[in-house]
Amino acid sequence: MKGKNIVIIGGNSGIGKEVAAQAEKEGAKLFLYSRSGEGTTQLDITDENSEIQDLPEVIDGLVYCPGSINLKPFHRISPEDFKAEMDVNFFGAVKILQACMKGLKKSESASVVMYSTVAVQTGMGFHAGIASAKGAVEGLVRSLAAEWAPNHIRVNAIAPSLTDTPLAKQLVSTDEKRAASDKRHPLGRIGTPQDIAAATLFLLDEKSSWVTGQILHIDGGMSSLK
Repeated sequence: MKGKNIVIIGGNSGIGKEVAAQAEKEGAKLFLYSRSGEGTTQLDITDENSEIQDLPEVIDGLVYCPGSINLKPFHRISPEDFKAEMDVNFFGAVKILQACMKGLKKSESASVVMYSTVAVQTGMGFHAGIASAKGAVEGLVRSLAAEWAPNHIRVNAIAPSLTDTPLAKQLVSTDEKRAASDKRHPLGRIGTPQDIAAATLFLLDEKSSWVTGQILHIDGGMSSLK
């Protein structure tokens, strides 16, 4: 990881911020982007006219963190809601991947990490919007992993369950809500940004040099245990 150029989209909050902190400790050179621009280069991935600036010539790692949690019953999800989910989670990722492709191909061993959700594999009520968008992400991950393998670019995703980030604050805003969320997980707690960041760094590192096209479930056992 030392000396590697790592691009993080959404690098000033939640999981992205923790990935940046852990990667910096490992000696990586960081290129951080976020919508607010606070401590990063400003980039709104939902703005069709927004272009990513100041990318390094060689990109050894790309982490795409933007996401959404909009839980509604299906009959209340409008076409505009579905589009908004896709814009942040899928089309924004496509835009960034295409912008970074040239730099990734110049690396001797590049790694792309994206994020899905446990709700793609495990059917959950009120998750139709986000599960649909992240399902598209998982398809993209596998397709690009196959297409870019000859270029020595690995593409993987992490599928977390509920993680204690600003994005999820409404779901754990009271002691009662947090306790109920903890109880739903076989390991007895929700995830932390550190949990997800540690897995992200593994996928960015050469330790995972034979791993591509995978969806890594870091979810406290939610997807596979009862």
